[in-house]
Amino acid sequence: MSFLNAVINNIEDEDLREALQERIDIILHKIKFMDKVPVAVLDSYNNPSRLLDVVIESAGGEISPDVMEAQIIIYHEQRVGMLEMMGILPSLLNHEWPAVKYRKVYILDDHSAYLSDPQHFVNTLEDVAEVLHYGYFVFGNEGKTWTGFAI
Repeated sequence: MSFLNAVINNIEDEDLREALQERIDIILHKIKFMDKVPVAVLDSYNNPSRLLDVVIESAGGEISPDVMEAQIIIYHEQRVGMLEMMGILPSLLNHEWPAVKYRKVYILDDHSAYLSDPQHFVNTLEDVAEVLHYGYFVFGNEGKTWTGFAI
């Protein structure tokens, strides 16, 4: 993926660049054998959020504009942390949405301010890959930078 290469190619520290490339390569290698996952990313008003589109698509997701077609819903909003979102989320969920029925609702801590930093971008990519392909990726950030939400 040329976009991911562009993210890390400007890093002057060769060791860091190679380490980030290796982390990206692990994700890309695994997801090429997996089906794309329809994902809706919503903010705290249930409006679609486009902030993570590139990360979602890079991690093997497919942006779903219709929440009824999404297998996974990720709640994410700038300047809103996971704990704050947990308090808001119960009133936002519609029990008819397939992702809610199958308990595939997740909260991603706000990383958007860091997406211009290559190391944080790769961290976010790993978090999203772990959410989309739960069990296939284990980076150890569940409960720290993202969490599942079930009602």
